[in-house]
Amino acid sequence: MVAEKPADSQNEQPNDILSSTQSVIREALDKLGYPEEAYELMKEPVRMVTVRIPVRMDDGKVKVFTGYRAQHNDAVGPTKGGVRFHPNVSETEVRALSIWMTLKSGIVDLPYGGGKGGIVCDPREMSFRELEGVSRGYVRALSQVVGPTKDIPAPDVFTNSQIMAWMMDEYSRIDEFNSPGFITGKPIVLGGSHGRESATAKGVTICIEEACKKRGIDLKGARVIVQGFGNAGSFLAKFMHDMGAKVIAISDAEGALYDPEGLDIEYLLDRRDSFGTVTNLFDDTITNEEMLELETDILVPAAIENQITKDNAHNIKAEIVVEAANGPTTLEATKILTERDILIVPDVLASAGGVTVSYFEWVQNNQGYYWKEEEVQEKLREVLVKSFNNVYTTAQNRQIDMRLAAYMVGVRKMTEAARFRGWI
Repeated sequence: MVAEKPADSQNEQPNDILSSTQSVIREALDKLGYPEEAYELMKEPVRMVTVRIPVRMDDGKVKVFTGYRAQHNDAVGPTKGGVRFHPNVSETEVRALSIWMTLKSGIVDLPYGGGKGGIVCDPREMSFRELEGVSRGYVRALSQVVGPTKDIPAPDVFTNSQIMAWMMDEYSRIDEFNSPGFITGKPIVLGGSHGRESATAKGVTICIEEACKKRGIDLKGARVIVQGFGNAGSFLAKFMHDMGAKVIAISDAEGALYDPEGLDIEYLLDRRDSFGTVTNLFDDTITNEEMLELETDILVPAAIENQITKDNAHNIKAEIVVEAANGPTTLEATKILTERDILIVPDVLASAGGVTVSYFEWVQNNQGYYWKEEEVQEKLREVLVKSFNNVYTTAQNRQIDMRLAAYMVGVRKMTEAARFRGWI
């Protein structure tokens, strides 16, 4: 069931992340000297599919969910990107995120275009059986336009390896062939890769290390704030703690915890629930807004979009901002922070660890040979250090911020592939 217009238009984001993404894409292509038709091709996904997914709920009633899948551009290879389950999923958001996936793949030099998907639902209010029904229904609705050589899904917000397993099983039933390469982020026993679950946080950690080198900051003893305590945020907090950094604040959707002497990360990790919530167990909390403005060396937004804006950018007291979330800093805030000489490591670079290890997983599925975790980590570090330095050098040479530099690096590969194909 495919419709041309989104059924849940009330979920559109008030701050249009698609428009802001398109404006940076245009600026990047202009600086690279590409013609207008390159922007016309890159500003929107080549395919945007809306599906309706009927699921019989535990109370016996049928509920129809809206799902989306955007495939930005497949000039380089199959599209690739996560599927999120969230009540605020919108078509605009999914379209923008598919473009970001193209940029991430270009930055780390993978043979992928960008894809992204989502279902408008709240998994926190759904049973295991209902989640399985939504997961399988999504794959059935999209089975003709996804696949290991077409479009490869992966985990995202509020989705995990179990949901990927259900989706892989459904696709294999439809395809009548075991297809582990259809999806990444699977359990190890179903062809998943070692290191995939923590890959995004590991990539952010590598970028933090490289940024600290550029700014002359010793990570051991450095103060770190992590906004968001989900998959990426919790792993990152642990990695920072294990490396000797002082994690002075963390937050989740309920609030934030702050201790200038450093939080007991192991204690918090033991008590967080499956959705990354832990602050509801404490009385002495502060707000997310207050936490962002605390004095620190490194600030890592690892939650949702539009957290650092023109309204609070002047109050950010970090030397380095590393974006683990998608779009946490608006373009106006980026300009303010850059003028204040705060180094911003943009999301399309900092969070590229996930798609990089997803690529490793796909390669292992295709060749039927699986690597040890040490090999995965070694390859990930090699890719991320090279990519960070490429973006940083581009920013320094052209005297631009790292966001625009990352977009320039990321969009070049796809545009060149489209040019060689004769599309532009």
